[in-house]
Amino acid sequence: MSKYASHPSPDLAILGDTLQVQPSSISADQTSHEQSLLEPYARFRSDPINALQELGLHLTGTGWRSYDKIIGRDIFYPGFSENMKAMVMRQGKLQTRISELAQRRVEVEIHEGLLGPKGLEGEEQEHRTRRLARRRQIEEELREVAEDWTDKMICKMDSKVFIRGAYYLCTQLLTRAYHQGIHVSSHEVLQLRVVAEKAAAKKQSIIFLPCHRSHVDYVSLQLVCYRLGLALPTVVAGDNLNFPVIGPFLQHAGAMWIRRSFGDDQLYTTLVQSYIDTLLLNGYNIECFVEGGRSRTGKLLQPKFGILSFLLDSVLSGRVEDAIVCPVSTQYDKVIEVDSYISELLGQPKPKEDLFQFLSASNVLSLKLGRVDVRFHEPWSLRGFIDQQRSRLVKSPSIETMYDAAFKRKLLTTLGYKVLKEINDVSVVMPTALVGTVLLTLRGRGVGKSELVRRVNWLSDRVRAQGGRVAHFAESTTEIVDNKALAVLGPKLVGRVEGLQEETFHAEDRFQLSFYRNMTIHLFVSQALVCAAVYTKVKLGGGPESQRISYAELADYVLFLSQLFRAEFIYPTEGLRDTLDSTLQGLERDGVLLAFRNNVVSNEIEYIELHPEERASGRENFDFYCFLIWPFIEASWLGAISLFMLTPPHHHADTDAWLDYKTVQDRAQLLGKTLYHQGDLSYFEAVNKDALKNAFGRSEEEGMIAVTRSRDAKVPPKVRLELDWIPSRDAAGRLVAEGKLWEMCERISHSRREGKNRRDGTTVRTRVLGLAEMVGEDLFEDAVLDAEGQASKSRRRRSIQTRAQL
Repeated sequence: MSKYASHPSPDLAILGDTLQVQPSSISADQTSHEQSLLEPYARFRSDPINALQELGLHLTGTGWRSYDKIIGRDIFYPGFSENMKAMVMRQGKLQTRISELAQRRVEVEIHEGLLGPKGLEGEEQEHRTRRLARRRQIEEELREVAEDWTDKMICKMDSKVFIRGAYYLCTQLLTRAYHQGIHVSSHEVLQLRVVAEKAAAKKQSIIFLPCHRSHVDYVSLQLVCYRLGLALPTVVAGDNLNFPVIGPFLQHAGAMWIRRSFGDDQLYTTLVQSYIDTLLLNGYNIECFVEGGRSRTGKLLQPKFGILSFLLDSVLSGRVEDAIVCPVSTQYDKVIEVDSYISELLGQPKPKEDLFQFLSASNVLSLKLGRVDVRFHEPWSLRGFIDQQRSRLVKSPSIETMYDAAFKRKLLTTLGYKVLKEINDVSVVMPTALVGTVLLTLRGRGVGKSELVRRVNWLSDRVRAQGGRVAHFAESTTEIVDNKALAVLGPKLVGRVEGLQEETFHAEDRFQLSFYRNMTIHLFVSQALVCAAVYTKVKLGGGPESQRISYAELADYVLFLSQLFRAEFIYPTEGLRDTLDSTLQGLERDGVLLAFRNNVVSNEIEYIELHPEERASGRENFDFYCFLIWPFIEASWLGAISLFMLTPPHHHADTDAWLDYKTVQDRAQLLGKTLYHQGDLSYFEAVNKDALKNAFGRSEEEGMIAVTRSRDAKVPPKVRLELDWIPSRDAAGRLVAEGKLWEMCERISHSRREGKNRRDGTTVRTRVLGLAEMVGEDLFEDAVLDAEGQASKSRRRRSIQTRAQL
């Protein structure tokens, strides 16, 4: 019976106010020490006496529960909110902005003649006095607005009794759902405490930057900080979560509320910056999600630079001397919200946020979802990062370059992707991700238990070979760990066929399982792109010689795919050539590919083909990498095919018509669902909303489509095909499979998966383009009706205005 691929671990114990690692049998080459940090409390129904005792210990603050001797700035005391609000309102940046806005308003009123003209003989002093009084009045009104906004925005850490009870309540709720608790690395948390002690001595903040997959993310990090005796961070959260009962609870536990969009509101923007400055100047910890919203697909999203730019500006401007950055990875055996994520990706409206229902739902609290793993990257100085990048990016560093817009954009972009890379570096691959990945990367209808165990072991080895981490499960065998993963995933995701010679499993819900597969894909993106490029030759069939690909062709197609997926994946920071060569070396070393070099001296690769060992094994490892990337290739192909919908019908009068952008994306998803059910699309997950959104965004960047966006949020964006991308029609008015757009579809199609699940050949030229045209005709008809409706409304408004004037 095989051992699960992990390392032994010492116990992590928190005794009183100190953190200690208990010695245990640790091997000399041990690299991963982890242990559960939170254990389930006694339940009131089953053990009411112990449950009441535990609650009493928290409310009275016995031992570590008191949260008195914390590392960091003093928080949770009466008057905290009022002190914070006063500090924010005293910020010079905010006061300057209020004065500027008041002066602008006065100048507008002068221009409108409300405060008298400038330079009028004998009246100048009187007008100056009126203007000064008016300016002061406006400043006072703006201060009242700013104070009201500040009160609604800031976290209100005013009660230590409250946070003790909140810790107990949240631990009760979390450990009901995640019955195996929260696990951390003892090495990482000890290192974090040392850094926190040094930061506290310098009155510096720690900026926690976690990935974001679930609402549980910020709850779990707050619980970890509380249990370790660290000052809880102020959590930057969208005000869509600020609703009755739950909103105030979260705000008193550390949440600060900000709008989802600031628009052109200069006062609000300055107020947020002033609050961030206040927190960093006084050494209060901060937590914000570098991806912005929650990932619905399981993999990291591209960075959002909103709050990150405020944090960077505080230090870059010199208003704050320094802050410590700590990227954080939070991984789950199973994410509670996955069902709703799939519904959203399939086009259903996003439900209004309602954490109260989420936390109180008995079906959630009674689930057995495994465990949560929280990992901390080694913290680093934001000032040190800025200085390092300035010396690298700027040839002649000077104080002026610190305020150069181009430099700040480069710095912000580098910061965002550096954090994402480091989150990936410390992320732990959970057993559910291993099992889900294996089930979605095997040919055939199902897999036997012994084969599942073998492939999970192989994948665990591949994860570690790529520098990744596999979740620790003590001395458990792979079979035991697989059984736990299968139990967590449940029969809705993984089907089980019993009564056979061997217990057999299959992917029941491939779409949901793709969420867990995407938790591993960041480790194998380079290998997947290379194998997909080789596959363009392998799919043609024939002998080994006919399935070879030249190095030049390989590099060209890998570059093409890399550009195609630049909004999907976080790539290595090395250049394409270096990454390609190192990836080829690894695949050759693993017996997947074989590279032929033209001579020993230059060692240049001439062509690449499948390794003989890989052919002999039935291409299982080569196929593994292809299976990882095929759904994304399929989604990109769908995105390109969908652009044929934007071709004006031959009978349409206005060839320059603009279409509603959201409606176009919705219809593209409808087209994808139709193609899937009719056999022209291999992967149902290819129709997901996020992938299509990324495909359309890439098409806009490449100049394939034009998009108009209004500054008025009520006016929806419009889209159309650029003229040189519009396909031609034949004599009968049918779309012709030629031109730039068709060539793009064909190039993507070269690496699409062949097989019985998808029709090939001329069906694309007839049925698929025919369906795209059918959807396009409906789009343009709707656009005409919409335009006529708008014109009718406009005529009615003008008629009403005319009658009113008469």
